Amino acid sequence: MKALMKFWAWFEEIVSGIFFLVGIFLIFYGVFMRYIVNDPQAWVEEVARYTIIWGTFLGFGMALKHNQHIQVDILYDRLGERGKNVMNLIATLLSIVFCLFYTYYGLKLVMARFHSGMVSLDVGIPMWIVYLILPISGVLFLLRFIERLVNILRRKDEEYANPLN
Repeated sequence: MKALMKFWAWFEEIVSGIFFLVGIFLIFYGVFMRYIVNDPQAWVEEVARYTIIWGTFLGFGMALKHNQHIQVDILYDRLGERGKNVMNLIATLLSIVFCLFYTYYGLKLVMARFHSGMVSLDVGIPMWIVYLILPISGVLFLLRFIERLVNILRRKDEEYANPLN
């Protein structure tokens, strides 16, 4: 099981990193073509935008794993250990419910775009492919919250307290 978890974390980091790198490379390519070669490429901005969005959405789970999401902890820091455990449990359960809605409605959006045949303006990428990141990231994020729930119930939440793990 630990090997699967390590592979999953490695896969998330590699895939989201590749999307980011491709997006950044495309931005540099677009700037080079526009200002150095004086031959702007319309498709570059569109593809760069989509790859960076995909990299960001695939990185949601990594941010949760390393406890790097935005959080307001003024009240949380004043709670005792039992209060913190209850708050973690409630927040995680609500997050799982959110992920279920997010994934479901993301899938509905993908299906609507698939049936409409809508494509992007410059490249002609089917928009259902662009929106496919919503249910994919929703499932990955949901799995991270389930992992977090299991750790909370096992009282093994320490790994989230230290973002360097």
